[in-house]
Amino acid sequence: MKTNHYHYRVVVSYSGSNYFGWQDLGDAENKATVQGAITQALRKICKYADCTVSGASRTDAGVHAQGQVAKLSIPLEITAEKLQLGLNSLLAEDIRIRQCINCQADFNPNRQSVSKKYRYYFSIDRVSSPLLHGIVAHIPLHLEGGQSDADLDLESMRQACKLFVGEYDFYNFASRDKNIKSTVRTITQLEIKRADALGLDLEVYYFEIEGNGYLKHMVRYIVGALFELGRGVIDVEDIRQTLSNRSEKKLSPKAMARGLHLLEITY
Repeated sequence: MKTNHYHYRVVVSYSGSNYFGWQDLGDAENKATVQGAITQALRKICKYADCTVSGASRTDAGVHAQGQVAKLSIPLEITAEKLQLGLNSLLAEDIRIRQCINCQADFNPNRQSVSKKYRYYFSIDRVSSPLLHGIVAHIPLHLEGGQSDADLDLESMRQACKLFVGEYDFYNFASRDKNIKSTVRTITQLEIKRADALGLDLEVYYFEIEGNGYLKHMVRYIVGALFELGRGVIDVEDIRQTLSNRSEKKLSPKAMARGLHLLEITY
């Protein structure tokens, strides 16, 4: 006898510091993931029947989310409100279901998304703040003993953001993924803005980037290149050439994971 499944669309917020990314790595890996944690909570609610969780974005280890979207399919008829309450009562405090609604069986959170928006937060204070540890990258204005002694040039970085806006082959700004057919993506927005650091006397900024999709580590490689440009290690022409000509050599290291936040997904 075929079991009926009921489908829900959820918006998930999480701190990625304690997880090896979004995607469940399987029992053999024995590593905590956000998808795995939600699946385990669902199975408890459904008395250990089979449940599926599919997300819109496979965030890396240490990356956070305010607006991850996922589809939950379970063999239990329950109101969306009760499911949300039940999940939040079982999940650790660093994962929360912010919204839960019924959806169609054919809803695909990844393929049906129109755009995804990320923010990359970084502080430029000389000494890092322990209050921001894990959620904001520390990129001091002056880096002593680094590859370049130049102060971080925020205005040059702000101008260089414009180079990435448009449709480009981002092969050089991504880690290799054999499952991807095309490395062409469209970025519609990339800006640097000053953040309100909760009234604290801290200098925090963020990159805000929006596009129709991203390759593996793409946002972190773009941000990493902009940091290198800000230090004077590379220039605008280096970025132009890297966007135009494929190379197996990376222009810059990728930015650390901790400053990256998945902000919003649009359908």
